[in-house]
Amino acid sequence: MKKKEIKALSYPELVSRQKELTKKYMDLRFQLVVGHVDNPLQKRLMRREIATLNTLVRQHEIAGQANK
Repeated sequence: MKKKEIKALSYPELVSRQKELTKKYMDLRFQLVVGHVDNPLQKRLMRREIATLNTLVRQHEIAGQANK
């Protein structure tokens, strides 16, 4: 997902996407240990996207939009 698309998501969608990506990231880490990964750079990209989501979720919480 591109950053513009991520920024357009609502708070519940951001939280949902964050949980989904965190789960996928854990699975990817396990696959890296086992040795069955096609693209090892995928870990870095996924980690960065999770960080972007964390930032946006926190911005919504600070703005008081988390309850809406």
